[in-house]
Order: sequence, then structure tokens, then C-alpha cells
Amino acid sequence: MRIAVMQPYFFPYIGYWQLIGCVDTFVLFDDVNYINRGWINRNRILSNKIDYIRLPLLGASQNKKINEVRVNLDDLFSKRNTKIIHETYRKAPYYKEIMPLIEKWMYIENDLLSEYLGEQIRMISRTLGIENNTILSSSIEGLEKLRREDRIIAICRNLGADKYYNPVGGVGLYDKGIFKEKGVDLFFISPNLTPYKQFGTDFIPSLSIIDMLMFCGLDYTRNMLKDYSI
Repeated sequence: MRIAVMQPYFFPYIGYWQLIGCVDTFVLFDDVNYINRGWINRNRILSNKIDYIRLPLLGASQNKKINEVRVNLDDLFSKRNTKIIHETYRKAPYYKEIMPLIEKWMYIENDLLSEYLGEQIRMISRTLGIENNTILSSSIEGLEKLRREDRIIAICRNLGADKYYNPVGGVGLYDKGIFKEKGVDLFFISPNLTPYKQFGTDFIPSLSIIDMLMFCGLDYTRNMLKDYSI
């Protein structure tokens, strides 16, 4: 069984979906500390410059676990994000196809951050044709006092996984030998970030999945789920 573990992100880039798509179970790390100015509640889009869409939160702090933070639904449902996305992508080739999906993925009536993002990730995964199980790490017992490799290996054991996939950025964090000793094969996945046509002449990689969907459509994006190296 193959698994991956990542913090839940807000409309993450294609590499995140490639990671989800290559495993049987995707674990959302929601019982770790929230990170300010990370990707948990924001992501990048491209107008004439890099801009951000943000998930409005209540009382977010790096002293709180992700599953202790709440979404400001009143602010969210003011639809500021969709106004920004409309103004940015209304001339993109797949705007009419993608914009209704984004509105459905954006406006989820659950004010618990981890559950909101979990539902959003499941909805987008289904639309992209990813068929696997996405769960919260807080649903797994016995992880509280464990750190780094020990925590990941405990999740693997709990779920019966013998293969663990991690983004290539974790090469310096995890030791394949330590995982192998515990009966788990460790793999690192590296997205190719193949360029596609945007509004400008210079390709800007690693933007929110919204950008690829708006410029390339669903079929292309689904094909790009395999555009990585291990």
C-alpha cells in the first residue's frame, strides 16, 4: 500500500495533486502547527503580476494546530476570492468551464480549517479523476509524542503501508535507510512543471492549480497528473 502525508493546502499547485494521485491513501497532516505565510490558507495566481487568493481565518496562530484554526465564513462568502479570480482569468480559454467548479470548491460551509480543506481537496481530486482515500492525521491514534520519521513511520504502520511517497523537497529530511529498517520503502516525487501558455511570454511555474485549469482545461490537467519523476 502506498501513502503520502502533507499539510492541507488551499488550491495547491499541480505537484500536490501528482502526489495525491500516485498513492492509495493521502493523509492530511492536520494535528501539526499552523504555519503563517505558508500555503495552508493562500495560493498564487497570475494577472499582470503574481497575486494571491486567501482563505480568511479566525485567530490563526503558529501556536495552534491546524485543526484548531477556524475559517471566517462570513468573510469567505463575501466572495472576494471569486471576484479576484474572475478579473484575473475572465479571458482565459477555459474560464467558462472552470469558474463554476471553482465556486463549488471555494464555498464550503464548514468553519473548521482542516475539514474545510479536506473536503475541498477531496472534491478537486474527484474532478481530476483521482480515486483514493484522503484522511486526516488527527483520526490516527498514538501520534502525539512522535516527531519526523517516527511519526511518518507510525502512520505507515497504522495504515498498513509499505511504500511512502514524499515531495522531493524532503530529501534532506528523511533517510531511506531508516524507513527501510522499519519495512517501508521511501520514494521522492519531483514534478516536471512542463510549461504551458499563459497570458505573458515568460512561463511562471508552480502557481495554484486554478491557473493550469483556466489555461489548459480539465483533460490536459488530468494528463499532467503523471508528469513527474521518482
